[in-house]
Amino acid sequence: MAYESILVANGDGIARITLNRPDRLNSFTRAMHSELRDALANLGNARVVVLTGAGRGFCAGQDLNDRAVAPGEAVDLGETVEESWNPLVRTLASLPQPVIARVNGVAAGAGANIALACDLVIAARSAKFIQSFSALGLIPDSGGSWHLPRLVGQARALGMALTGEPLAADKAADWGLIWKAVDDEQLDSEVDAVAARLAALPPLGLAAIKQIIRTSWSRSLDEELDHQRDEMRRLGFTRDYREGVAAFLEKRPARFEGR
Repeated sequence: MAYESILVANGDGIARITLNRPDRLNSFTRAMHSELRDALANLGNARVVVLTGAGRGFCAGQDLNDRAVAPGEAVDLGETVEESWNPLVRTLASLPQPVIARVNGVAAGAGANIALACDLVIAARSAKFIQSFSALGLIPDSGGSWHLPRLVGQARALGMALTGEPLAADKAADWGLIWKAVDDEQLDSEVDAVAARLAALPPLGLAAIKQIIRTSWSRSLDEELDHQRDEMRRLGFTRDYREGVAAFLEKRPARFEGR
């Protein structure tokens, strides 16, 4: 599939996907959703995904000029959410690969919540996170109302959602909304280092870590302990585990195959 609104590069086990509508702060249209859906379904042998935006912003959410949500018309926003935004959030959560959001600038509305739906968020200090829904009479969609209180607590989630005030990257990191804020000039090196480190680790183990933490909300402690037992049993029989132990004992770099 030829892409017009995203860029995709795949190498060294890392798939780098760039939202590429910088003149519109990388806001989403139906076409961009279709292209991103295709790219995430065809990651090849990538072990890590990096999602970022071109230009001065990460993503401004929904393009309000898109025919699916054009202002002044009676439109079914629920249909747009069901067809486009919900599948994207579900895909990011269910991919076996860790997904890193490289937030290079403003992340607003659904754009902020797509970043929060990723597994690790690394942001430039100049970046801001904005829950801009209240100004339009809407609610934080794209997983926002689910992720926000779980990441920062109800009081801060309500403050962000009700006021729509921009949250600076440093404060977002202090609040636990994101993994890390770094100086703008260090963003690329930090993201590259984290992505390379993850790409070198056992992929089956990383997929299991992602799955067990993301689904732990639905289990009791007893259920979680049983699930941990089952996962340790399964992973302990993999070649990657045996390779990791052998490499440690032999004091050499491990070569993980994902088996």
